[in-house]
Amino acid sequence: MSARDWIDKDFYRELGVAKDATDAEIKKAYRKLARELHPDANPGNTEAEARFKAVSQAYGVIGDPEKRKEYDEARRLFGSGAFRPGGGGFGGFGTGSGGTGGFDMSDLFGGATQQGGASGGFGGIGDLFGNLFGRRGGSTTGVRPVRGADVETEVRIDFLEAVKGATVPLRLSSPATCGTCHGSGAKPGTSPKTCPNCNGAGLVSRSQGAFAFSEPCRDCRGTGRIVEHPCPECGGDGVSTRVRTLTVRIPAGVDDGQKIRLPEQGEPGQHGGHAGDLYVRVHVTPHPIFGRDGNNLTITVPATFPELTLGTTLTVPKLDGKVSVKLQPGTASGRVLRVRGKGIARKDGKVGDLLVSLQVAVPSTMDSEAKAALEAYAKATEKHDPRPELTALLRTRSD
Repeated sequence: MSARDWIDKDFYRELGVAKDATDAEIKKAYRKLARELHPDANPGNTEAEARFKAVSQAYGVIGDPEKRKEYDEARRLFGSGAFRPGGGGFGGFGTGSGGTGGFDMSDLFGGATQQGGASGGFGGIGDLFGNLFGRRGGSTTGVRPVRGADVETEVRIDFLEAVKGATVPLRLSSPATCGTCHGSGAKPGTSPKTCPNCNGAGLVSRSQGAFAFSEPCRDCRGTGRIVEHPCPECGGDGVSTRVRTLTVRIPAGVDDGQKIRLPEQGEPGQHGGHAGDLYVRVHVTPHPIFGRDGNNLTITVPATFPELTLGTTLTVPKLDGKVSVKLQPGTASGRVLRVRGKGIARKDGKVGDLLVSLQVAVPSTMDSEAKAALEAYAKATEKHDPRPELTALLRTRSD
């Protein structure tokens, strides 16, 4: 991709976000589009696959804070037309013969190029393009490796798998190093050749008076190599969309929404660079009985009024068996009892507790004998006021 093409592409529009969108908004937009355009969701749809690649490319730039900063700065400097063919600007220099001093800024992107141009006082533009294309300081010693973009996917596991840990298969359809050419971009049996225009540097330089400029080589699109016989699978890109299966180890005690990083399982790098990372976001299906509070396991246990009033011993389930919990006489509904060391064990060795919430069970129906017994109890305790604070407040308001 040439420098002009890189700057002309509106990656914000590609993702459907504003230029001042937050990193979280950009990530949310990318994930939504990636799910909609994913090749698995659109089998045989070449238009969706092309959009999927374009969206991934856009996110690879503005989804990275450092690359986004460089991209925004480049578009601010060059996107307004100040440095494009026919555009004026930069210290009063105009275009064509009519401009001040006769300096044609359209030569920045057009016209003949030469190797090893004189080093002038305006090396910043070369440095800027060097940053954008993976090279620092405008060096022309060769194309440096570029790290691949990170990739994010999702997996859903049940509650017990999250507590105890699990190993789950993960099927991905994503850009990966081409299996036919192994990333070279060349047809098997052939090899890319060094670009004769830039001698493999990926940059070409040109001088104009006291100024010297560098830009990505147009012949090799900044790669330093030319593929004369492209690979039939990837078309010379060295990257193709492949379906692969990975095994992901979910650690014990993983939280809902937590991300697991798989190093160098993301998009492949360029020019020998390392692959990006794969981040797997874990979603945990709730358990019908147990809940979770950090490392603590929670459970709500119904208890009868006599059990709470007279005291008893209840048998309560835990994840791998059962445990006995003693209720003291006069235990209130809503009381939380803690059973230490019966919660969730994390990979760091820490174990939480089992928190038992007691809730009085009120029968919806009762026979005549039970009803008579309850009425007798009510009569025997009619002088007991269970809510003295409220009674006192009501008394003061009636006076």
